[in-house]
This record gives sequence, C-alpha cells and structure tokens, in this order.
Amino acid sequence: MNSDPIKPAVRALRAYSLSPHRASVKLNQNENPWDAPARVKEEVLRRFAARKWSRYPDFVPVTLHERLAAFADWKADGVIAGNGSNELIQALLMVTVAPQKRVLISEPTFALYRQVATVLGGEVESVPLTSALQYDSTALLATVEERQPEVTIICSPNNPTGCLLREDDLRSLLRAARGLVVIDEAYHEFSQQSAVPLLNEFDNLIVLRTFSKAMALAALRVGYLLASPDLVREIGKAVLPYNLNAFSQIAAEVAVENYESELLPLVEQIISERDRLFGALSQIAGLGPVPSKGNFMVVKSATDPARIFTDLFAHDILVRDVSKYPMLSEYFRVSVGTPDENERLLSALR
Repeated sequence: MNSDPIKPAVRALRAYSLSPHRASVKLNQNENPWDAPARVKEEVLRRFAARKWSRYPDFVPVTLHERLAAFADWKADGVIAGNGSNELIQALLMVTVAPQKRVLISEPTFALYRQVATVLGGEVESVPLTSALQYDSTALLATVEERQPEVTIICSPNNPTGCLLREDDLRSLLRAARGLVVIDEAYHEFSQQSAVPLLNEFDNLIVLRTFSKAMALAALRVGYLLASPDLVREIGKAVLPYNLNAFSQIAAEVAVENYESELLPLVEQIISERDRLFGALSQIAGLGPVPSKGNFMVVKSATDPARIFTDLFAHDILVRDVSKYPMLSEYFRVSVGTPDENERLLSALR
C-alpha cells in the first residue's frame, strides 16, 4: 500500500483492553458477584426452550421495550434495547458525530466514549474532575455554554471514580446545552438516583442503562437507551437489524419481572458491603479509598498500583490497575465482592 488507509486519529488511539488474567476472586470488572438468581435462570431456560431456535429474534423487541418502559417509568416508543449499552453508545455517536463535531466528557471516565468519538472523526474535549475526584459542575457548565458540544456524556455514578452528578447541576447543563446530554447510568441502582424523571422536561436528554451490573447478566450483553421518541427514531437507524438475540431478550424480560424479589436484595447487599469495604480499606496504612456510589471504588495507594495488582494476583485476587487513566497514577480500582471475597481482599492487602 502506498498510503495508510487507517485514519491517523485511530492509529494514535490506545485500544480499549483488559488483561486476560484469571483468578478465583474476580474484583476487576464491576460485575455482580452473586450471579443471576437460580429462579431467574430457570425461567429463562424454560421460556427459551419453548421457542423455535431456527427463527430470527423479533426485528423490534416490542415486548421487551414495553417491559423496560414500565420498569423505568418511560414511554415504550422512547426505548431502544441493545447488545450491551456499549452498542447504544456507538449508535448514538454514529448519528451525531462527524469531523469537527464536538463531544464533551469529564475525565477520568469510561474510555469508550473518547475511543468511539475519535474513530468517528469527532473532536473530544475533556473537563477534569476536581482533585477530590468529583464532578466540577461549574467548569462543565462553563464549557457547555462556551463550546456548545453536539454531545456531552456524563457517567453517573462515574466509572472508575464512583462520583455522581447532582440533579440540579444536570438541570443546569440541560438548560444550557443546544446539543444532547447523555447520562450513562450503568451503575444507577447502587446510587439510588436516576435522571429518568428529567426525560419528561428535557428533550435533549438521553439515559443509558445496562443489565451487566446490578441485573447480573453481563454474559448476555443487554443494555437500553431512554430518550424522546423522536431521538429514538433517529438513533435506531444506526442499530443493526436483529441486534439483540432471542435468549438475551428473554433473559432481560425475566430479570425485569423479578427485579424486586430476586435482584434488589442483591443490590442492597452490595451497597452494604461497599460501605463496609470502604471503612475497612480506610483503616489500612498506605491506602486511601475514595467514596463511591457505584459497586466499586478507586483506592489511592502509597505502593505502585502495578505492584498491588501483581501481589494481589499472586493471592488469586484480580483488581483493576487504573494508574494509566488521567489523574489516577496512584490508584487501583476494586469491585465490591461477596463478604468472603472482600475479606480475602482485605486480608491480602493488610
């Protein structure tokens, strides 16, 4: 080839990746440590066995959209279900981002926002978190007012720091923005806060959610997007046909039907364990955990985070080294596990 067919901006990107390590205590991907409840699994298998596997899934999963709308208290024609919320992030940016179009994020945050926007040729602008790793709402508002990005993406609670954007600060952003404001609520169940009620007031708001965390279905890749029906129609044009397989559709319906009885108790246990883990980590010399509203937290360490990762892995424990993220050179991230897993982590760290 005489010329490189790959965009220079893509060549310059660091690929989103995860180490292939395996350990019996897995605290590196913010998953639900308790797995999907047996009653949920059994009902999914029963329903799936009764359908024909030779037939395509629903072109538009209408039943799932209706269940999600009832669950989230929104409109069924304002819902898109996808192959994980990552697919919906990509679809949303595909219909909004082009060369010279601006995407605003606040870093450190989930790396996929920058990656997808850059691949699409957009200009990514970033507002740093405060030194306490909280959202700098004043700086965010000023940047939105001055730069008027096509899309502003806020992860709340934020991965990897666990901070929340307060509702009144979100209202200010929505009023000031001529573009879209996207709230990624992958971890909202653990914060007991949601932006969904604001969908009734602001037609430039988009909310993203996932079944990979609180809903304990990470293996099945289900996410959903909530927005005005007009926005959903346009974003849906970038979603591939039959994007969500039949098994995952059924599993999502069953999970929603059984959330209060089967999954909410696990969420409550995770919140309780998060608070206990934070207190215990705070008592270990050389460690400084950061308060979080997710099912994870970052921990500042006097020891090199790469060494923390290696030493814990030698104890058959996996955590996430986030020291390459902006502002986090002294930090590692740990997911909240079961009580036994958390004790093994604490014992190893001590």
